[in-house]
Amino acid sequence: MEPIIVVLFVLGYLAITLEHPLRLDKTVPALLMAVIMWTVLSLGYREGWFSVINAHGEVLHFSPDAAEASMEGLSGIILHHLGKAAEILIFLIGAMTIVEIIDLHQGFGILKGAVRTQSKRKLLWITGVGSFILSSAIDNLTATIILVTLLRKLISNREERIWYVSLVVIAANAGGAWSPIGDVTTTMLWIANKVTASHLVLHTIIPSIVCFVVPYTIASFLPIFRGNLSVDNETDMEEERLLSSRTMLWLGLGAIVSVPLFKTLTHLPPYMGIMLALAIVWAVSESIHPEKDFKQARRYLYSSNRALSKIEMSSILFFWGILMAVGVLESLVYGTLNGEQMGSLRYMAESLQSVIPSENAVVMLLGMLSSVVDNVPLVAAAIGMYTDPRDAAVWQFIALSAGTGGSLLIIGSAAGVAAMGMEKIDFLWYLKRISLLALAGFLSGAAVFLVL
Repeated sequence: MEPIIVVLFVLGYLAITLEHPLRLDKTVPALLMAVIMWTVLSLGYREGWFSVINAHGEVLHFSPDAAEASMEGLSGIILHHLGKAAEILIFLIGAMTIVEIIDLHQGFGILKGAVRTQSKRKLLWITGVGSFILSSAIDNLTATIILVTLLRKLISNREERIWYVSLVVIAANAGGAWSPIGDVTTTMLWIANKVTASHLVLHTIIPSIVCFVVPYTIASFLPIFRGNLSVDNETDMEEERLLSSRTMLWLGLGAIVSVPLFKTLTHLPPYMGIMLALAIVWAVSESIHPEKDFKQARRYLYSSNRALSKIEMSSILFFWGILMAVGVLESLVYGTLNGEQMGSLRYMAESLQSVIPSENAVVMLLGMLSSVVDNVPLVAAAIGMYTDPRDAAVWQFIALSAGTGGSLLIIGSAAGVAAMGMEKIDFLWYLKRISLLALAGFLSGAAVFLVL
């Protein structure tokens, strides 16, 4: 009966990819997929068709004699996955709200004015390098949100802009892969004491640069990046006239950059840090005067409540649907290997390990699979699969593969999902035009890592 759950995931995934032909917003199939999969799992669990596995690796079976306790076990699993999803979504809401507050105060107009080039190719590399560096300092998700907002200021033509945005996703994922705070999977390996920050940076920074440089070099020769853009410098000057622009820009970016430091000092999760950052930025935005002779009647134009109303809630819900659907796959006991029952994703990972003798090939496949399902449970499965000591090459390779493999598909990473929601990028459009570039970078980076 277990394949029923997998089929539901495949059908939901297919509906997401066919968003435009079906004329159905991707959020709808994502929500339906998540709820239907959990419903089938719950009903099947009560009938004894399915077993589930909790976060501690304990396998739970439904017992008619202890029906209430059995269902409490399933509820605990649902709450666990809801909590994991909420960590990312709360962080996403906080980061997007800060970015929108900066935008309301026209802070990004200053950055727009700093980008004086009209060359499409130069702008490609400027945004790419910015995304690569910024994602390592904060994280790939927040870096993508900031760069997408900046690109909206720089490029008015959406058909051109989504090319830049899509490549920003590749750069952000590559930049996050070599930093212990740049991607949730590298952070997982760091917290699990599988890698140290110094060794991770030392062994993955060059392959990560290759993962970024190769697709950008190929893209530089594409027709879409030839010629010049028209940059309206008069608009830049007009946007800089707000008294609050510079203050809110540097305060907002500084608050976001401080989140990793907050995490290091307090050992609290990143969403706590981003909420503190939002509170500070919110408080300042309520007291600052954006204009000369500022009238209270115009306060609503710069209010944080207005910023909250502008964030992409459809993206938040879409992300929730994807994460909760993957949670079903992680929780469903699919089979037994070596006498141990395990969830679907770990079963898949262990099966690959038993079929493919090369450890490096398995890690690369896990990286590519992370573009289909969330890389967090795949990395969690890998942590359970391997017993190598801290700073072994396999852990660094897992960090690189899981971090950069998500670029192969637009919904394969948090950065991609955010960009997809903000710019309404079509799944098939990305697959046809960007996935091969991402694959070239992924394979080149993996090859360089193995050679080094």
